[in-house]
Amino acid sequence: MLTAKEVALQVTKALDEKKGIDIKLLKIDKVSSLADYFLICTGTANTHVKTLCDYAEYTMEQLGEPMLGREGHRGNSWELLDFGSVVVHVFTDEARKFYDLERLWADAEVVDLKDIIIEE
Repeated sequence: MLTAKEVALQVTKALDEKKGIDIKLLKIDKVSSLADYFLICTGTANTHVKTLCDYAEYTMEQLGEPMLGREGHRGNSWELLDFGSVVVHVFTDEARKFYDLERLWADAEVVDLKDIIIEE
């Protein structure tokens, strides 16, 4: 079984492999009991959001980390994947700006992903 941080980093890699945009990992364990991490990512279109989520779910299943729940909104402009200690939010650009989770969770610690995400 993976730790919360390992789950977060594996999902980050999966989203990056499928060209997720502006991936941010927030460590929220000190400011909320909802989860240990929120992972936020943007897809280029509704179909890209779905692809990102499908691949993240598949990747974690392969690692033996089943998803607890998946919710969507308005034809894939936003999807949430619940892995228990890690909650993944994948948005279209417009939906991400609307929900502005980075502002809502401004007290969270931003995790440095430079060694995880492949820069192009």
